[in-house]
Amino acid sequence: MIHVFIGPTLPRSEPLLAAPGIRVWPPARHGDLFATTICEGDTAVLIDGVYHQAPALRHKEILAAMGRGVHVIGAASIGALRAAELASYGMLGVGTVYASYHQGDITGDDEVAVGQAPDGQWEALTWPLVNLRSVLRLAQDAGTLNNARANVLLEALRAVYYPQRTIAAVRAVCRWQGESSFALWLDEQVERDPHFGDVKRADALTAVQTALSGRPPFPAGARPARAVWDTTYYRRWSNAWAHERVDGLHLSTEDRLVYQQVFDPIFRETWAAYLEYRSLHPAHGPGLPLTVRLAQAAGNTLPADRVFHPSIDLRDKQTAALLLAGETPQDRQAVARYAAALEQARTTRPGFSKAAVRDALTRQLLLRVWKCPEQYFDAEASARGLVCGAHAVAAAKPLVPGLLDEMNESTAKRETADAH
Repeated sequence: MIHVFIGPTLPRSEPLLAAPGIRVWPPARHGDLFATTICEGDTAVLIDGVYHQAPALRHKEILAAMGRGVHVIGAASIGALRAAELASYGMLGVGTVYASYHQGDITGDDEVAVGQAPDGQWEALTWPLVNLRSVLRLAQDAGTLNNARANVLLEALRAVYYPQRTIAAVRAVCRWQGESSFALWLDEQVERDPHFGDVKRADALTAVQTALSGRPPFPAGARPARAVWDTTYYRRWSNAWAHERVDGLHLSTEDRLVYQQVFDPIFRETWAAYLEYRSLHPAHGPGLPLTVRLAQAAGNTLPADRVFHPSIDLRDKQTAALLLAGETPQDRQAVARYAAALEQARTTRPGFSKAAVRDALTRQLLLRVWKCPEQYFDAEASARGLVCGAHAVAAAKPLVPGLLDEMNESTAKRETADAH
């Protein structure tokens, strides 16, 4: 399968994108390469991406995708920029824009950035600098401009902030610089060919054709990306994007785990079983019984949960199955309700965020749910895989709106029953 991430550079209606085996995605953003539909042996063609209105696709997400066997091609826009940065690790760059970045002829993000339509159609409303460079070169070839005048125009156009670099702005800059004849010539060329000077479009088509031609060649001198890129930050991102459809509900696996850690009365046993499993099946080195490993590490002076805090990969099915072993259908329904309550709080309370939930309130609610004395709060959090009380408070904050709603409903029902 070929996954093509496009936006302003190519329209979805482009005939080449209708070829068998191509799946078209919106502009790439943080988290897109975690999609379970992008599998080993697939090719991801990264052309457009967002970075102004949403978190951008991280470099380590691309490295990790390549590490699990996904071929990644970059061209035209953010794809060209990322390919130039990651060519030595196996990302294949294609086209003129990529070559300019790779050779250091251009460096700035604004070279490929465009203003986009806000209606979800991803139409480009402005001209990127790389296309203006191309147009100025063509004007020199046609004898409309000389090199010195072209350079002056380029610097004047570069000074216009990219979301404001419309065709009208280009014409205005040309008039201010005394280049009305060039502006007229450009209008004539664009009228004949709407894609005149559009190197981004040409590069994007080349990238898709490269993917369709078969397995992309590995860049010369590149060293393959491997599992070493599975860093702590990457694992956090990966867990945040782990979702599954269960009982007709599309649920975050991380939300499901936190719910169990907070509300399952026997999650201590679940966490102990997970620690035993990780001790027998470590990511690196030989497997050992947990008692042996604990004796080596701490001489059996501390419980295992206070010594070992392994990272969790919620995209691993065995890990998820172990940690969610005690989950019930009612729990999954509750996770969905709590997620809805959190979203409602975000949309109805100005300035609300998870971080804004008070630590003291969250701690008080956890003590109440766990029926735990204050002095044992850290120990209880650790035994539930939450490391310590402070980490437990941070993890539980998204649950607070839903928990408060349930407590208020319960109080209202009791008061109603007492009144009758």
